[in-house]
Amino acid sequence: MSSPTTSTAYRPDPAINSIASWIGSPVSAADFPATELRFRNDRAAASVGLDSLSNQDWLRHFGRFDPLPGNLAEPLALKYHGHQFRSYNPDIGDGRGFLFAQLRDNAGRLLDLGTKGSGQTPYSRAGDGRLTLKGAVREIMATEMLDALGVYTSKTFSVVETGEQLSRNDEPSPTRSAVLTRLSHGHIRIGTFQRLLAHENEAEMSQLVAYCLENFPGPMPPDEAPGRSEPAVILMHQVVERLADLAASWMVAGFVHGVLNTDNMNISGESFDYGPWRWLPQWDQSFTAAYFDHQGLYAFGRQPEALNWNCGQLAVALRLLADAPPLIAAMERFGPLYMQAVARRWCWRLGVNSRGAEADGALIAASEKKMRDDGTGPDEFFYRHRGGKGASGALEDALDGYTALPLQHGFWSEGQPQSMLIEEVEDIWSSIDKHDDWSPLELKIGSIRRMGDALGAPPQPSGHI
Repeated sequence: MSSPTTSTAYRPDPAINSIASWIGSPVSAADFPATELRFRNDRAAASVGLDSLSNQDWLRHFGRFDPLPGNLAEPLALKYHGHQFRSYNPDIGDGRGFLFAQLRDNAGRLLDLGTKGSGQTPYSRAGDGRLTLKGAVREIMATEMLDALGVYTSKTFSVVETGEQLSRNDEPSPTRSAVLTRLSHGHIRIGTFQRLLAHENEAEMSQLVAYCLENFPGPMPPDEAPGRSEPAVILMHQVVERLADLAASWMVAGFVHGVLNTDNMNISGESFDYGPWRWLPQWDQSFTAAYFDHQGLYAFGRQPEALNWNCGQLAVALRLLADAPPLIAAMERFGPLYMQAVARRWCWRLGVNSRGAEADGALIAASEKKMRDDGTGPDEFFYRHRGGKGASGALEDALDGYTALPLQHGFWSEGQPQSMLIEEVEDIWSSIDKHDDWSPLELKIGSIRRMGDALGAPPQPSGHI
């Protein structure tokens, strides 16, 4: 029987309970001085049967974190290790967040509701467990823009301002506080596997692999793949395919995540955990988002390399269950899968039908050269040349023989692309910070979603959940 606060579409399924005894620690949310609703994503909420919640009930569940009916009795702060800028760190875990609930969406897929800024946990170290309101607003903008551009991303589900004043070294302080809830396809990280390897816990590693295969299903490895019936090998192939497509989707979106540590890599292939992200103002492979990334390790053009390296760390961890050759064979698929994903996503965003690997490669090269020569960013480039329009010179030659997709949406005739450059991000935040004016953010979300409608669904690989 459904709770009166939820619709009949709400389907709780706390599947994590099967491994809860070792994957996390029960925790409680902070008791915030206030809970003021700032953002509720009713589009995402409708997919999991929570759009009928009143604002009062919404704040009860996503500001005070009263358990959802039939769901986890206590939140779980998940345990994991990770390579952070290629240095191994065993002293991490959910330090300011937890897994709050699990539920099925309207397609039957298992999703998590997880938090950011919900208070201290056993893994907070010296942190206060809080999130700035600016950080929450930035995550809204990042997830909305990425979703519209066809990137497989977590959804910002809720933002509640919490009435505290926070001190931070990287922004003017004191600054306002918030708690964010995200909706995503799981929170199992590569770092989750690394922790089990560090403890040489074969039994729990086997349980984790089984959990992932059951709840994040994907295709079987190719027929010729060695060890293709072994669970660890199957999972490795699926993660390689998903992360190759994720890397491609960021590149075609012109997006720089900024912090591609193994504890930020979801085995579902879903982009999440947005900190110092940026969008390219112009096509520049060396562009870096994080001010602390002094060596440019996670620069725009190095993102595919970073995700490939992270896949390698998963392969190392899975050696606890499988021999090296089948895992290496899975790893060797990353490069070709990445190139295929770039081509299909490039053609999709440009609004043309693919003509095969050779022609698509030439088109991408001509497009990149055009952006470098003109100094334009990808948002302007793809908008201006959607369907092959306005092309000249080498780009026009590269487009010869391509079939354009119909420009059916009015967005393509408005004359101005949507973008998410840092100047606009700061202006939107300034309106909130100085005047408590949320209308620029609301208008921006509406415009971004309109762009997403115009682009339509992106091409997805078979490995996507």
